[in-house]
Amino acid sequence: MTDVSFVALACGLIIGLGAIGACIGIAIMGGKYLEASARQPELMNTLQTKMFLLAGLIDAAFLIGVGIAMLFAFANPFVAG
Repeated sequence: MTDVSFVALACGLIIGLGAIGACIGIAIMGGKYLEASARQPELMNTLQTKMFLLAGLIDAAFLIGVGIAMLFAFANPFVAG
């Protein structure tokens, strides 16, 4: 296999594993939000604000991984010449 094929595999792994991690993280966070808001309904607005903030941070980490994968895919620093 060539270096370019390894880069393609690495990009696929970065994006795929990042997407799986982000989905699992948001699913766990959403479930905990529903449990907490059912337990204490008066805190629902505060909890919702914190949930959306954390959802943005989880997605930001995934999108940074996508950006790095795209860097390697289109402007690969490991390809000589």
